Amino acid sequence: MLHASSVLKAPSDLAQAAVTNHHVVKTSDDICASLELLKIVHQCNQKKGWTLLIAPDNVPNKAMMDSCSIDASKLLVIRKKHILDLNYVLTSALNNGNFAAVITWTDILSPSELATMRLPSSNTEIYCFSKTVDKETCTISTLMS
Repeated sequence: MLHASSVLKAPSDLAQAAVTNHHVVKTSDDICASLELLKIVHQCNQKKGWTLLIAPDNVPNKAMMDSCSIDASKLLVIRKKHILDLNYVLTSALNNGNFAAVITWTDILSPSELATMRLPSSNTEIYCFSKTVDKETCTISTLMS
């Protein structure tokens, strides 16, 4: 029988691997970004909770989402022009507990800005779309895998 007093504690000076739920999605253009968005929203749609998407007016394309069998009733879209304080919106979504994922579109939040934000720890996944100059990042073969 294992007694609580016999459990060894790890020294505090040991480096511990940080578990992060922040994902940077690098794409080369809006077409690849839209395809990646559909894939991510479809995955998040299977989880319990809402998916918050912060995007410009033309994203997402409702017809494309319908054709991919994505349940729009679990997707909350907030337009970029309606947000005054992005940090407040992200913090509120993470503290709420009802979101499975938060997705920010390209040119809304850079990966470096995401890294410097003091967001609360949460089980909510955060996907930050970022444009890259590398044209090989998003290809048909990578999309098929």
